[in-house]
Amino acid sequence: MQLHIDSHYSRFPNIAPAVSYHYIHINKTREIGEIMQKIVDLRSDTVTKPSLEMRRAMYDAEVGDDVFGDDPTVNKLQESVAELLGKEASLFVPSGSMANLIAMSCHTSPGDEVYCEAGCHTFNYEGGASGMIAGVMFNIIEGFRGAFTAEQVKIRLRPGDHHFAPSRLIWVENSANRAGGTIFPQDEIIRLQELADKHGLGIHLDGARLWNVAVATDRSEAELAQPFDSVNVCLSKGLGAPVGSLIAGPKDLIDEAHRYRKRFGGGMRQVGVIAAAGLYAIEHNRNRLIDDHRRAKKLAEAIDDLEAFSIDMESLATNIIIIDALPGGLSGPDVITRLRNEGVWGTSFGGTKFRLVTHLDLDDEDIERAIDVFRKLFD
Repeated sequence: MQLHIDSHYSRFPNIAPAVSYHYIHINKTREIGEIMQKIVDLRSDTVTKPSLEMRRAMYDAEVGDDVFGDDPTVNKLQESVAELLGKEASLFVPSGSMANLIAMSCHTSPGDEVYCEAGCHTFNYEGGASGMIAGVMFNIIEGFRGAFTAEQVKIRLRPGDHHFAPSRLIWVENSANRAGGTIFPQDEIIRLQELADKHGLGIHLDGARLWNVAVATDRSEAELAQPFDSVNVCLSKGLGAPVGSLIAGPKDLIDEAHRYRKRFGGGMRQVGVIAAAGLYAIEHNRNRLIDDHRRAKKLAEAIDDLEAFSIDMESLATNIIIIDALPGGLSGPDVITRLRNEGVWGTSFGGTKFRLVTHLDLDDEDIERAIDVFRKLFD
């Protein structure tokens, strides 16, 4: 609660107490209203809070100096994730954006060209870091539901001529956030790997939500990651950890990744208190992701029934829903504002589209409430 009295009231001491009470009363009433209104936060699966059990694991974590490599909890997390992904080693970093930038730097030199899909996270949502820091060029491929084909890459490969940027890296995002949590077909990924091997390119997987793909496809994370030279996964998307990502790959690549983490300021000391949350997350929160997918489908079906909205239901595979308000003549920001006034939070995705994401802090009752709000406002 904040108390604010305009400076000119100081000249009138007799009314200042009344003004003070007025501001306190308004703010206190607003606080009570916010407490009474249960917020259904569908902005992202990054908004989750650590559970009591996760907090206990963090409290009990054994720690050391990770820059010197002697934090036992970090080491255990890195070994566990490397094994899960079928890779030789992995490295714990503060964020997925840093993991992507490290991978980009390990695979390329300034001036190299990277092939990626138009909606991918590293091109759209990482502040231009790949161009500014890694110094790479993106060759943008217009894919379908976040995926592209080996043929689309093949026709873009540069000849060995000094006029052209060297073709160096194929970049895959799975699941594809901007496409609505869609899944990149594994058989096409294998064809991309074969193309990369044939032409001496690297191939990287931005697998921030690879956990969701594994549950949705009933494939192991190791199988999904096998075709890639490197892969990153996120602990705070879907799994409920407060922070952290890991990049995994061969030992020599991860050794180089250590150097880039140092250069980018990502070295951390007694970080086992955070790594413990990641360990708890991968041990306890992976299999339950199927509940997020089920709830996303239920919510999407209810919204798609409303004439004001359309959803590509065939693309709905995980926990992300992209909704188009064009049929109702609405804009994404307008819909988000109206929903927020009713205690349902989402994210505008530009133009007429907006996004809703289910996660472990939501239950079936929250989904029902969100459906009721949509019907109340837009039916």
